[in-house]
Amino acid sequence: MTQQLTQEAPPLPRPSLWRSRNFLLLWGGQTVSEVGTRISGVTVPLLAAATLDATVFQVSLLTFLAWLPYLLFSLPAGMVADRVDQRRLMIACDLGRAALMLSVPVAALAGALTLPFLYVVVGLGGVLTVLFTVAYKSWLPRLVADEHLLDGNAKLTMSQDAAELVGPSLGGALTGLVGAARTFWSTGLAFAISAVTLLLIRAAPAGQPADTDRVPLRAALTGGLAFVRRQPILLKILACTTTSNFFVMATGSIEVTFMLRELHASPPMVGLVFSVSAVGGLLAGATATRLARRLGSARIIWVAMAAPGPLYALMPLAQPGWGVLLYGVGLAAFSANAVLFNVAAMSYRQRITPPELLGRVNAAFLWICFGVIPLGALLGGALGSQLGLRPALWICVLGTWSASLFVVCSPLRRMRDFPPA
Repeated sequence: MTQQLTQEAPPLPRPSLWRSRNFLLLWGGQTVSEVGTRISGVTVPLLAAATLDATVFQVSLLTFLAWLPYLLFSLPAGMVADRVDQRRLMIACDLGRAALMLSVPVAALAGALTLPFLYVVVGLGGVLTVLFTVAYKSWLPRLVADEHLLDGNAKLTMSQDAAELVGPSLGGALTGLVGAARTFWSTGLAFAISAVTLLLIRAAPAGQPADTDRVPLRAALTGGLAFVRRQPILLKILACTTTSNFFVMATGSIEVTFMLRELHASPPMVGLVFSVSAVGGLLAGATATRLARRLGSARIIWVAMAAPGPLYALMPLAQPGWGVLLYGVGLAAFSANAVLFNVAAMSYRQRITPPELLGRVNAAFLWICFGVIPLGALLGGALGSQLGLRPALWICVLGTWSASLFVVCSPLRRMRDFPPA
């Protein structure tokens, strides 16, 4: 009697993301949402500085309030995201942000638009953005296959840079045509469209909420931090990202004021500068997967952080007239760095983290990496007020480049690829 041997058929390759209806809906909605966010990123400081006559420090306070929720609410947001339906949470956040954005032109029409009102809108919008971001970063691995995770992150990041390419220019142009307050109609509409696309995603697996009901509150809040402490590579990435974010936001809190008051740029020119800056990130996003394969998934992290650094000096070297575009070139170098670094680092984090912990691990990163952002915004405002805008920019861009030391002087420099999960 002979035993018949059967050979297991190799697994069929998963369809590409271009054939994934769920991912395309998410991608399309987030692209529109990112455009709206970039429009408001220009119009909020323009509204404060040009319409409400805010000082340099008062404008930097808007950045501070937008990012302060990451410091205050990231850890609780991670616990919430691990317990509830993440898609419904994201829809609720989009609808809330749409309502907040639409309240600005309504207040302007009623003659009630003031700087404190704008502070409230920005602060509450920041809280909803924290909840949305934690859920969003935790939901993607449930929406796409493991082998497509890096490609998915790259495409979503590329959308952010495409939005950076058109959003600021559109925001500057709309501000010139209809005024800064009325431009918020477009931002509110963008968040509403994002909510609709999320509603249309029906077949996405919801996943099982983490069983945290029996876990003490403190342990549930800090579970992500405990996991990160046990991962040496994540710790190095965390230190690098945190330092970079601190100085980048110090730069961001004064850059619009710098272009308006030192370089005498018009609102459309300010928008054009941000659009030029997005080219670097857009090109990096389009080639991120290919570059990661060629350079290595570990090596690309420290190369991306270290190589573009000298170009950051073009930002404080910018001059009035067309010389303001030097600022955009420096920002483009940073955008390319940020896309390559973030795509590789995020994909690694999503791959090695257990699904039931991913919300809290993402929240731990946001709490630390984004938690320093409001402090960086305050530093930028303080340096700009005390030393002048151009000397403050020199300190900020050199500080941004120094973040690369964490990954250059680490075991990552001797690795080509990350080990398997």
